[in-house]
Amino acid sequence: MSSRFHRFAMLLVLTVAVSGWAASSGPFILSSPAVDHKRELRVCADPDNLPYSHEDESGFENRIARLVAEDMGAALHYYWLPQRRGFVRKTMGQGLCDVFIGVPSRFERVLTTRPYYRSSYVFVTRRGEPPGSLDTARLRSSRIGVQLVGNDLAATPPGHALTQVGMTDNVVGFTIFGDGSAAQRMVDALAARKLDVALIWGPQAGWTARRAAVPMDVAIAHAPTNLPVPFEFSISMGVARGNQALRDELDAVLLRRRGDIDAILTEYAVPRTDVREGAQYR
Repeated sequence: MSSRFHRFAMLLVLTVAVSGWAASSGPFILSSPAVDHKRELRVCADPDNLPYSHEDESGFENRIARLVAEDMGAALHYYWLPQRRGFVRKTMGQGLCDVFIGVPSRFERVLTTRPYYRSSYVFVTRRGEPPGSLDTARLRSSRIGVQLVGNDLAATPPGHALTQVGMTDNVVGFTIFGDGSAAQRMVDALAARKLDVALIWGPQAGWTARRAAVPMDVAIAHAPTNLPVPFEFSISMGVARGNQALRDELDAVLLRRRGDIDAILTEYAVPRTDVREGAQYR
């Protein structure tokens, strides 16, 4: 894939539909409670980006970071910075952290571990109202919500797919900037019957739909076969390029603690395409 697509993938997976930007005027450091370890594992993360991370360490990436640090016998410390443009350069690029807990597996700006999960864009609908597929007549008559990275409807894979099959008049875009995350606004619109179906990046969709005002169904959305960009992404940890020793150590932890990590992802309702759980999540 092109470097342009890799940059898009990073923006997509790390910053699309961020729950809310920190009000701080700049980066700040907040450490975990003191642990009697000489070794440290420094993690860079967004302080307000659930379900991934939060400064109170309630996100699933926080939980995974804690598990990894404990397995390595290291004290966990965070460098917090909202995931805006220049996040990699301003954090790992400045030597402020050792690892990102979630990056696209082929993101070339860091050295990546083995993938520890794979997710996809998903359909979110009110319980019992199946969305069909991207080229069905039912979807053409539905009000469809999509996430927008920029001003262009086709900036995300679902937007591109809908444009390709001629569905634009019935599509509503939700930008990543707004009052609350785009995923939350889309699920709220579904609950209020202002949308019939929403196409949302999986980890955000599963977590948000589970907390909706009305019961929701979440189902894997499959990209058309001729779409030039995928709907699915494998997710790894990322370390500084050249730090192969840490990458290899993290790979060993991911293998050793795979069951524990899977349990955390299940707890946060992350839809996955790398496990045999079927395409329907509730």
